[in-house]
Amino acid sequence: MQRLTVAGRLLITALILGAAFFAFRYFGGNAALRKLAPKDKEYSESQSMPRADDKTAEGAVEESSASSSNSSESTASDQPRQAFSYTSPEPQNGQLKGVVELGASGFNSFIVKIDDQKHWKLEKAEFGNSLVMENMATDTDIRTGLKSYIGKMLDFGVSGRNIQFVVSSGAIKAEGTQKIIKVLKSLNYVVNTVTPEQEGSLGLQAVLPTEFYDNAFVVDIGSGNTKISWKDGGSTKALETYGAKYFENNTSDETVAAEVKAKAKQIPVDHRKTCFIIGGVPFELAKSVRKGKERYTVLDAPSAYKLENAKSKAGLNIYKSVAEATGCNQFVFDWDANFTIGYLLTLK
Repeated sequence: MQRLTVAGRLLITALILGAAFFAFRYFGGNAALRKLAPKDKEYSESQSMPRADDKTAEGAVEESSASSSNSSESTASDQPRQAFSYTSPEPQNGQLKGVVELGASGFNSFIVKIDDQKHWKLEKAEFGNSLVMENMATDTDIRTGLKSYIGKMLDFGVSGRNIQFVVSSGAIKAEGTQKIIKVLKSLNYVVNTVTPEQEGSLGLQAVLPTEFYDNAFVVDIGSGNTKISWKDGGSTKALETYGAKYFENNTSDETVAAEVKAKAKQIPVDHRKTCFIIGGVPFELAKSVRKGKERYTVLDAPSAYKLENAKSKAGLNIYKSVAEATGCNQFVFDWDANFTIGYLLTLK
């Protein structure tokens, strides 16, 4: 009986020790995992947090399947993005004016308030596709689209005499543009055309604050062409090069990069500190790094973006070429500016 009691005690002791061992392994291991879990979860959630987009920019310039890398990839640039803090002056007792841009890739309309000091504020913007360069827009498409823009401007409070139509220098080269001009004339509207140099100058007038005249330049990457401009004393210098749809003409990336770099190197060294950049592809690049509804967004370095759409890839090649040629590492996208607003600023 004594032997059985001892054996029983040994058996019970072994069971208790075994249970304690497995309990330690289970609860101790989970506790260690729990110490790591919050950090992993926090990282995952922060990387998937959506960014706010401006409602007026939804579908802007051209619906694109271009996809930027996620936020963790897009911020891993060669150089960290520099902060940019600037607030444009508000117009005082301004007047509403409207303009429709007849671009190579879209009909874009802008309603702005402008005062007598040429201070302006974007009140409303609307964007749409036109397929002008592809000569796929019919007279009916054009008439319907333009009438829609005109009607919305009138409803917003813009006087009919304060609505302007401007054909971009890239669109004027397209065969289908004459359809637009014909339709507008049938509606008794005047169509204003601009050269690439004029467009570059107008873009600069809209996007470049006077405080940056001496140390910055402007790049407008359009579908039909790209404009590079800067202030030279009291005058404006503007150059034209390839647009983001150069691939449609079977032009190689290398050819475009070489010409863009050659043009960008003409920018004076003391004007290369900051670049104000606008256009459809810069819009795509800015979307992934915009903070809230800020007007000015500093882009990541070109190497940070992974794009799929052909036009977006071509535009990124242009952006990269400008960055390499100038050494500028602060490219600021303006969510409100457009060269046609610069045209409005030239009017009395």
